[in-house]
This record gives sequence, C-alpha cells and structure tokens, in this order.
Amino acid sequence: MDTQTSFTPRRDTPRQPELAPSTGAKKNSGRRWSTSVLFVLVTLLGALGGAVVVARAGDRVDVLAVARDVPVGAKITAQDVTTVSFAEDPGLLPIRASQRASVIGQRAATDLRRGGLLTRAQLNVTGSLGDTQQVVGVEVKRGFAPRDELRPGDKVAAVVLPAQGADTAASAAGGQDRTPESIPATVKSVGSPDATGALVINLVVAPADGPLLAAKAAAKQIALVRQPRETGR
Repeated sequence: MDTQTSFTPRRDTPRQPELAPSTGAKKNSGRRWSTSVLFVLVTLLGALGGAVVVARAGDRVDVLAVARDVPVGAKITAQDVTTVSFAEDPGLLPIRASQRASVIGQRAATDLRRGGLLTRAQLNVTGSLGDTQQVVGVEVKRGFAPRDELRPGDKVAAVVLPAQGADTAASAAGGQDRTPESIPATVKSVGSPDATGALVINLVVAPADGPLLAAKAAAKQIALVRQPRETGR
C-alpha cells in the first residue's frame, strides 16, 4: 500500500515584499525642478526688461522738429515746424514743443533740413535781417549775378558798374583802370527770373549805403558777387 506524505507549508516564514517596478521618478524629478527654476528666471528677466523699456519710454518729451526745408535767412512759419516725441539726451538740446510760439517768426541762422530737431543755435535770435538796416530791391540782368547760387543770408558785394558810355569816354581820355566801387550787402530774398533771365534780389545794406545802391540799381549799374560762405553753410 502506497504511503502518501503531504507537507503543509510553513506559515511562519516571512515573505519578501513585492517591489513596484522602478520608473526613475527620483531622477526625473530633479530634472523637472531645474527646468522650472530656469523658466521662472527667464520670466523674471523678461519682466525686468519690460520694466526698463517702460521706464525709458516715460522719459520721452515733446520737442520741435523741422517739417520742411527752410533756407538760411528765411522766416520760420507754423508750417515749418512739427512736434515729435524725443528721449531726453544730455548731449542734445532741442526746443521743447511748449516753446513753439517763440520760434514762429524768427529767421533761420543756417539751412534747416526736414526731419532734423530744432535747436536755439539754428535760429537768428537777434531778429529779422534788416531790422536796423535798409532793404533795397535790385533788378539784375542775366549774367550780372551768380546763376542759382544766391540764397537768403549770403553776403554779397554789389559792384557799381560804369554808366553806359562812360568807360568809352574814359578810354578816349586816356584814363587808367581802377577797382570799381562796391557796396557790402546781405541777400534777404531772391525772386524768380523773368523771360529775359532778369530777377529781383532784395539786399540788406547799412543806412548810409541804401540811397547809393537804390540809385545805381535804378540805372542798371549793379552786378552782384557772392562772398565766400562761412564753414557749415
């Protein structure tokens, strides 16, 4: 007879706890923390940069700029200036927009170019040309003034020419050539030439020279010579 032996498992033997499969959570958590810190730093830097831009924008002021070209000596009108926003710079001194009224009516001390900022150094603060002097209109024929070269503010010499026939009479009498008389003047304005090429130029002269220049201009005895311009003009 077969004898069958059965073994009852022992219950006092402790079982090893089952471990969950490793997912690398600890290793990845450190990486996620570094990414979060970097994101926060980038956000803070962006906010700081935006604050700096806003702060700088707050330092902008309204100043005057040239709206269209203005030649030297010309009177500045309301249409010649405009208002622009400008970031303050200690090295630049543009005129504030609030002082616009004080600029209108003054004359340009140099050529003003469209788009440039307007400063006091560009204005003739002494007032209009001819305020204490005389203005004489001189009509000159073609060839008696530089073509397309004269502009307001230019210094010229109004050369007095001999009367018609006077040079011939002097030559017949054996007279010697001599330097012609000239009158110092400043160009106030230049007209447009007519069909013959003649044009009228308004000249500013000292009161003592006004009558002589007017008389010689009426007799068509004036030719104009432009003097050298100052540097920067």
